[in-house]
Amino acid sequence: MGKRDQKREVIKTLVVEKEDSEELEAAELDLSSDDDAEVPSGSDVDDAEENDEQAGGSDEELREALIDYHTTAARLRDEEAQRGETNAQDGEEDDLPEDPGSDSSEDERPNRNTVGEVPLKWYKDEDHIGYDVEGNKLLRKARKDKLDALLDRNDSKKALRTIYDEYNDEEITLSKEELSMIMRIRKGQFPSVAVNPYEPYVDWFSREREVMPINDAPIPKRRFIPSKHEEKKIVKLVRAIRKGWIKTSDQTKAAEEPPVYLLWADDNLADGADKSASGLTYIPAAKPKLPGHAESYNPPKEYLPTEEEKASWELMDPEDRPKFVPQAFDSLRHVPMYNNFIKEVFERCLDLYLCPRVRKKRMHIDPESLVPKLPHPRDLQPFPTTLAVRYEGHTGKVRSVAPDATGQWLLSGADDGSVKLWEVRSGRCMKTWELGSAVQSVAWCPAASLRVVSAVAGNRVVMMPAGLGGPEAEAAARQALQLGSAPASGSVSGPAEGELAAWVQRPDGGLEVLHRFPVKHLTWHTRGDYFSSVAPTGNTQAVLVHQLSKRVTQNPFRKNRGRVQRVAFHPTKPFFFVATQNHVRIYNLAKQALSKKLIGGSGTITCLAVHPSGDHVIVGSEDKRLAWYDLDLSDKPYKALRYHTYGLRGVAFHRTYPLFASSSDDATVHVFHGMVYSDLMSNPLIVPVKILRGHDIVDYSGVLDVAFHPTQPWVFTAGADSTICLFCN
Repeated sequence: MGKRDQKREVIKTLVVEKEDSEELEAAELDLSSDDDAEVPSGSDVDDAEENDEQAGGSDEELREALIDYHTTAARLRDEEAQRGETNAQDGEEDDLPEDPGSDSSEDERPNRNTVGEVPLKWYKDEDHIGYDVEGNKLLRKARKDKLDALLDRNDSKKALRTIYDEYNDEEITLSKEELSMIMRIRKGQFPSVAVNPYEPYVDWFSREREVMPINDAPIPKRRFIPSKHEEKKIVKLVRAIRKGWIKTSDQTKAAEEPPVYLLWADDNLADGADKSASGLTYIPAAKPKLPGHAESYNPPKEYLPTEEEKASWELMDPEDRPKFVPQAFDSLRHVPMYNNFIKEVFERCLDLYLCPRVRKKRMHIDPESLVPKLPHPRDLQPFPTTLAVRYEGHTGKVRSVAPDATGQWLLSGADDGSVKLWEVRSGRCMKTWELGSAVQSVAWCPAASLRVVSAVAGNRVVMMPAGLGGPEAEAAARQALQLGSAPASGSVSGPAEGELAAWVQRPDGGLEVLHRFPVKHLTWHTRGDYFSSVAPTGNTQAVLVHQLSKRVTQNPFRKNRGRVQRVAFHPTKPFFFVATQNHVRIYNLAKQALSKKLIGGSGTITCLAVHPSGDHVIVGSEDKRLAWYDLDLSDKPYKALRYHTYGLRGVAFHRTYPLFASSSDDATVHVFHGMVYSDLMSNPLIVPVKILRGHDIVDYSGVLDVAFHPTQPWVFTAGADSTICLFCN
C-alpha cells in the first residue's frame, strides 16, 4: 500500500469517527485570497513520509503525521496571506509546465463544445456533454470526489488556482497574473497595475487672466452688427406669441387653473377640445385590418377556396360577396396589380373632401330610460274623476265660475248677460242678476264678513249683495256697498274727464265702477278691500286698482309694456302679477319696482294662476302649452306641459290639496297632481292624473273656465255649451 492509499484510509477513518469535522471542512473549502500558498517541501515532510513507511501502516502514527501536516500547511498559508501580493509574485516557479489553455481571452481560444447556448441539464442523463467542431461526441470525464480534490490541493500548489469549466468539461489553471488581476478587481481597484489612478493634474489652461490674448486677430465686424438670423427668429417668436401659438408662463398658469369652467358639461364637449391648430376637428383615418395567412400571395391549401365555394360566391349578390378571395401564385412576380386601387384612392379623396369635420358620437340609449318614473295615479288620490252635477240654466256661453269660501254656493256668468247663484250640492239656481251685456268674469269678495258678489259686464264692474247669511250679513253687505250721495247708475254713462273710473250706486243696493274701456277680467286681494280690473284695450289705463272702503281708483302703471291679459295678487306678500301676451311681470308694490320678469312661450298668454304659497305660477297660452314657473329657480318654465290639442282658456290651483287643472277649447279638463315640497332642494312633483270630459265644442270653443272647490277635491267647469259641470272624486 502506497502513501496516497494510506492517507485515503486514514481520512476515511477520520470521517467515520466524525472527529475534527470542522477542521476538515475548512481545509476542504478554504479558498483563501492568496491561492499561491506553497506546500512545505522541506525535511519535515520527507521525515514524515519515511516514518510512515517504517511504521508499516500504523494507524496511530499516520493519524499524528497527517494532523501535523495539516497544521503546518494552515500555518504556512496564513503567513503567505500576510506577506501580501509582493511575496506572492516573488515565489518560486512551479516545476510543472503551464496549462496551454490558460488564457483570459475567450475569443483567441475557441470552445471545444459547439452545442451553443443551450442548458447543460439537457445532457445530464447522457454520457457526453456535447459535440466538437467535427461532430464527435465529447465524452464526460470522470470527476474527482472531494477527498481527491483535498489531497490534490495539499500535494500541489496549482490545485488551489485550478478551476473547472463545466461547458467544456476541463480544468483550467489560472496564472499568477490572472490571479493578481482577480484580486485587484475584488478589492475595487484597476485590473492592470500599470494604471495610476492618482496621476498629477495637467492644467492646460491657466486660471489667471493674461494681459495679452492668445490670438491677436482683429475683432470681426459681426460683433457690432445685429444678427439677421436672430432677428428673423425673434420676429417668428413674436408672431407666435401674438397669435397664441406660444404661451408665456403667466398664460400657461392661467390656462392650468381656469377661473370659470363648465361644471355640468362633458370634458370632450368643451369648446376647442376636439379641434386642431387649424380649427378643424381631427379625424384619424380608419385603421385597416392586418393581413393574415389568407392574404399571402402563396397561402396554404386550406385557405384556398374550392370550386364549389367559388361557384356559390358567383351566385351571391355583389354586395354580399366577400371582399377578398385568397389566390395562390408561384412567385411574387406573378402577383397582378390590385384592380380596385385607383377606385379606393378616389373614394378616400372624396371622403376627405366631403367630410363635414364633425365627430358625431352615436349614443345607444334605451327610450324607456328617458321617461321619468312617476307614481301611479291611484297612489295620488283624491282627485276629481266623475261627473256628479250638471248646472243648466244659461242660454249663452258660460265665461266664468267662482265658488264661495264655504263651498256651498257657486257663482257663474255667461254671454246671455246674466249672473246666477247656484247651490252646489243640489244644482238649484237660487238667484239671477241681469246685467244687460255679456258677463266676462265673476268673483266673490274674499272678506268673510261681507257676502258680496262681483261681475264684469261691458265697461262696468258690478258689485251686489249676495243675500246670503241672514239679515245681519245682508245689512253689512249693503252698508259696505252704500255710496252715499252718489248719482244713480242710469244718469252716468262713464267717468268724467280726468277721472279713471266713476263709482255709481245701483237701484238694488249695489255698486258699479264705470271704466272708459271694456273690462275683461276681475280679481280680488285676499283681504277683500282691494280689487283690480283689466281692460286689454285701455292702453295706459289697462290695469286699474280699486279700493272698496274708500271708493278710490288708482292707476299703478303709467305705461304698460304689451297688451295686458291677466292680473293677480300675491297671497301673502305685496307683489302684483301682470301677464301680457308674452311675459309675466312681478311688481313689488311696497318698493314700487319690478321684481322679476318671467319669459313666456311663442303663444299669447290667456290665463294665469298663483299657487297658495306664492312661490309658483302656472300660465296657459294659445300654443296649447301649460307652463309651470318656480319663482325661486328661474325666469323660464320649470315644466312645459303639452297635453291639450287646442289653446288653453283657464287654469286654477286648489287651496289645500296638491292639485291644479287646465281647461281648453278641446272640451277637456286636465287634472294634475302638483306636490310642492318645503325643502328647497327638492323640485315639485308634477304628475297628470285625469282627463275630464263633459262639455261639447260650440263655435270652436270648449271649456272656458275652471275652478276648484275650496275644501273638497272637486272641480267646476264652465263650458261653451251653456252648462256648468261639477266633477267629484
